[in-house]
Amino acid sequence: MTMPDSLYGAVMLSLIDFFASLVMITGIGVVLALFPLLNRIGKVDEDALRKSQH
Repeated sequence: MTMPDSLYGAVMLSLIDFFASLVMITGIGVVLALFPLLNRIGKVDEDALRKSQH
């Protein structure tokens, strides 16, 4: 599909860009929201790590 070189084309491109940015921001928010869940799942025993020798 070719974008027309007019006001209609500029508005259409702006709407596509707006919705694409919403999708990207939502995706980043989902990834950031998963970090506390990953922290709970991958609990590390710090005392055991301190006592172990390499």
